[in-house]
Amino acid sequence: MKQVELIDISKSYDKQTNVLNEMNLSINKGEFFVLVGPSGCGKSTLLRMIAGLEEITGGVLKLNGEVANHLPPKNRNLSMVFQNYALYPHLTVEQNILFGLDVKKVNKKEQKRRLLETAEMIGLSELLKRKPKELSGGQRQRVALARSVVSEAPLCLMDEPLSNLDAKLRAHMRVEIRRLQRKLGLTMIYVTHDQVEAMTMGDRIMVLNDGKVQQVGEPITLYNEPANTFVASFIGSPKMNMGKAELSVENKQIIVENKLTFHLTQTDIQRIPSTKKTTIGIRAEHIYPANELDATHYLEVASVEHLGNETMIVFEEVGHQLWNAKWPGQWMVNPGDRVPVTISVENLCFFDADNGQLLQPAYKGQEQGVVAQ
Repeated sequence: MKQVELIDISKSYDKQTNVLNEMNLSINKGEFFVLVGPSGCGKSTLLRMIAGLEEITGGVLKLNGEVANHLPPKNRNLSMVFQNYALYPHLTVEQNILFGLDVKKVNKKEQKRRLLETAEMIGLSELLKRKPKELSGGQRQRVALARSVVSEAPLCLMDEPLSNLDAKLRAHMRVEIRRLQRKLGLTMIYVTHDQVEAMTMGDRIMVLNDGKVQQVGEPITLYNEPANTFVASFIGSPKMNMGKAELSVENKQIIVENKLTFHLTQTDIQRIPSTKKTTIGIRAEHIYPANELDATHYLEVASVEHLGNETMIVFEEVGHQLWNAKWPGQWMVNPGDRVPVTISVENLCFFDADNGQLLQPAYKGQEQGVVAQ
């Protein structure tokens, strides 16, 4: 069942420039849907329009099949978790959690039942009498989350709720929010600029840029088959390596940024786009370490990050971009070294050189990635 529908939704503040441009989207009941994009792309504005906190300039918003364009926020049967927690400093944790239920005049017995159940679920049972100033950032985040959960609203909107937390706590809260969403069967719309959060939490992701939808799909689809160069560079950590490429069918070669040459088999020529000039992209995990006998290319190391279980290597510019490789295990290489690598045409994505649209995803990238690990 479609719980949220956006039909040609637009937003402008001066009736001239659209912040959001004719967006069409359906979000199903029980889905964890993530809006991701750089700062200023319109994702928080879209969330606030669904919540009723921003006026819709054009188009139709439907909640549970009913038009909700002019429905007041209190009648939309949803809850919202804000980036800054929005807790009342003079109220205890318990009072903060129950504030919305007090406003709705839910009876005290029912409030108590929901409070105890939610506090136990989110791990706040021992903190109910404390004030927000006595809590850590993670505890405050859980209070904001509990206030949303206790409302038992079927639709929950979250606007970058983890951005103020440290890295370890963010990783923990990602798991907790996802687990809670599944347990309660909530429909959740989650806004973030962090593509790691988007990839690890979402059932589906919508990538926004400049108020326009770039791609909607499952995380692994966006990773393997990015619709354009923007999605390719935004989804994935590190971002996809890219370079301008020129195809020479006569010489059976692709030359990237006049620096890397790829020799093509007849099978390669049949599979890759026939367009003479393209932009190619390759994921960091598909630049493999090699010995001198097996190497297809040599790249100069710019910097090295040792992460214990893997080594991140940044290579000097190919064209105008530094390229990244991600190698399992520990590799003792140093800046300035020229190291042998293997890069296969089968792992290249091809994009239109003019408009950046995907022409051909890597036809063996996913398979080789699994084998390599």
